[in-house]
Amino acid sequence: MTALIIGILILLFTVYSVLPFEWALQWWPYVIDFLQGGIPVLALFIGLVAVLIGIADIRDRVEEKKEKAEADTQENEVPVSNDKVEK
Repeated sequence: MTALIIGILILLFTVYSVLPFEWALQWWPYVIDFLQGGIPVLALFIGLVAVLIGIADIRDRVEEKKEKAEADTQENEVPVSNDKVEK
């Protein structure tokens, strides 16, 4: 319940701070400036994370191929019995 009340208060303050009326804070131009400066930085981080995920995916595929090839070679090998026949 406390989180809900705090969330509503923060939303109300946000709306109050960007309204273009005389009695409000009129911070909308500063919000736009922040977004203009922040979006390229955010895009940089998102791109970096995407590249790292792509590299990890490629490594996983290579490792999966190696494991599959190893499993295929183990299946194709004929087990050799070490039992000696006694006469």
